[in-house]
Amino acid sequence: MDKKGEKIRVGIIYSAESILFLLAATLLGMGFREIGFTETNVVLLYILAVFITASLTRGYLWGILSSVAATLTFNYFFTKPYHSLQFYDAGYMVTFAVMTVVALVTSALTSREKENAKKALERERQTQALYLLTSHLTEAKELSDAAETAVSVISDLLDCRAACLCYDETGEPEKTFLQRTEEGKLVRRRLENGKEVKKRLENLRDPFYVGEEFYDWPVYGGEGILGVVRIPGERAEAFEETQKIFLHSMLECVALAMDRILAVRKQVRSRQQIQQERYRGNLLRAISHDLRTPLSGIMGTSEMIMDMSKKEDPRFDLAEGIHKDAIWLHSLVENILSLTRLQEGRMVIKKQPEAVEEIVGGAIAQMAGRSPGREIQVEVPEEVLMVPMDARLIMQVLINLLDNAVKHTPPEAEIKITVKKDLAGEKAVFCVADRGEGIAPEDLPNIFQTFYTSRIKPVDAQKGIGLGLTICESIVSQHGGRMEAGNRTDGPGAEFQFTLPLTDTCPVDKETEETDGTIS
Repeated sequence: MDKKGEKIRVGIIYSAESILFLLAATLLGMGFREIGFTETNVVLLYILAVFITASLTRGYLWGILSSVAATLTFNYFFTKPYHSLQFYDAGYMVTFAVMTVVALVTSALTSREKENAKKALERERQTQALYLLTSHLTEAKELSDAAETAVSVISDLLDCRAACLCYDETGEPEKTFLQRTEEGKLVRRRLENGKEVKKRLENLRDPFYVGEEFYDWPVYGGEGILGVVRIPGERAEAFEETQKIFLHSMLECVALAMDRILAVRKQVRSRQQIQQERYRGNLLRAISHDLRTPLSGIMGTSEMIMDMSKKEDPRFDLAEGIHKDAIWLHSLVENILSLTRLQEGRMVIKKQPEAVEEIVGGAIAQMAGRSPGREIQVEVPEEVLMVPMDARLIMQVLINLLDNAVKHTPPEAEIKITVKKDLAGEKAVFCVADRGEGIAPEDLPNIFQTFYTSRIKPVDAQKGIGLGLTICESIVSQHGGRMEAGNRTDGPGAEFQFTLPLTDTCPVDKETEETDGTIS
């Protein structure tokens, strides 16, 4: 039945009730008159009829109409001349006025109490419904469970075939959505034009979107839209404002439940990642410790063979190759140990004012043992430049940068270290430049990432697994400085630049450190 037909049916029922009560009051009034009761008692009968009519009908209209009809009926049957709306006694005018006012006030008060009672019952029902929804959502472990609960409860409370569409972890709508059928079952329906649904909801200015089949209410979470509650259009169109407010309250409960589920899921993943990182760090540290001792023996033995052999002896070349590879492996082991310390927060920064010339000289001296015959140009200020730093760690940064420059620069080409103050005189600027092939533009954004190596050069072109620059960037960052990489503007080659504050503004709160040796 449509709305118009429903209104007509209700109007007929209310009209019949009003006429019935007025007829009963009239018949009783006639009986009172025969017995000899005064007209005041008859007036009370009509007021009672108005009261009962207002109690059984909705709104103020029927109470007002019943009040006017009661006054006219009393005048017609109980004032002279009878069966006429005229009256001879002027005092009846006061009686009619008082009767009408009393009837109207009684009707209004009754209707108001009915409305208040109805609103109270509605609020109680909504409160119970929200409690039911919240209690069921608390038990949900997955987004699909929350969607099933939301569809079932909303469908029951709003008398509709509600549906729910969830978004995945990437913020995209799922391929299907859940809907309640007429038989009360939950079915999966395929979503058409998911991208269009997402776009129109992202640009939504109103509380809901009016579609061809559904009215879509977005479920907003802390990081955006988590899902969509869909109400069939013919039912949503008939919603009253109170029902829309009630639906909004239920959507907030659903959003809180979905946010909780996603937060738990992220927490579990984070815990798993932390555990995996711990296992990986322990494995790398164990392997590195086990490799240290044999590598030291190999390095020492190869040096002895080189000292005992002449350069034209084939054994000298073999021993030299073994020695270089052992040095590279030893450096790799130290880098792995340094990485695990940095990631686990066990790298101690012991800052003391150090002369820049000494740190640069120590790094070049170590590189001379690794790459004899390689010339490195140095430019430092004429005055002694003292910088608060951990000398051992900053020397490791310079060694890693120089080692990287040696790998990518031809033997006859230039490698240069420059140290100077910045324009503000607040930082020391270190720069290591080479004349290699430079850094590919696609490598620049990722060059300081762990285990990242160039995608341009062949895998076996140079030895390295992408740890040196990561460690350098971490050490400089813990000193309160900043590291950058780029290509030279005066010709081919790359340059790595980092800064260190000239005043100790980066307090160190690390307390423990492994005592398994220094980084070399």
